[in-house]
Amino acid sequence: MTIAPAIEVGHPNSAVPATLETFKALFNQLDKGNLHTLSAVYSEDIRFQDPLGQVEGLDALTHYFASAYTNVISCHFVFEEPVVQGTSASIPWVMHLRHKRIRGGREIQVAGISHVVVKNGRICYHRDYFDAGQLLYENLPVIGGVIRWVKGYAG
Repeated sequence: MTIAPAIEVGHPNSAVPATLETFKALFNQLDKGNLHTLSAVYSEDIRFQDPLGQVEGLDALTHYFASAYTNVISCHFVFEEPVVQGTSASIPWVMHLRHKRIRGGREIQVAGISHVVVKNGRICYHRDYFDAGQLLYENLPVIGGVIRWVKGYAG
């Protein structure tokens, strides 16, 4: 039995699965010391957005990730199967993060999904969806306990 590397809907674009594999590999190797490798995946005119900010252009994205990775001890992603439709794809993931300023450097896990658009073998649009509270607010020393209590009470 053969398992497809992605679930494809509509007309398949042969560049998309290869670009997604490069994307996944990049994010499991990315750190503040190798941000120059972003150009292997992203176009010069990349538009990027996540719950914490948005940028346009490869230089701006590089600076954004430089800031985001400044205090990262380790970060890796467990990716699920992408859903591909034409040149667009959605990829669910769980990020395993150790950060100097979050929970004393202990690992946290944050679930999310990336929506990307591929043009000419490079990602030209990337939007991440995740719970910023799960990443940051729940892990702050004082307010984090309150937020976790509220979520537990409401759930």
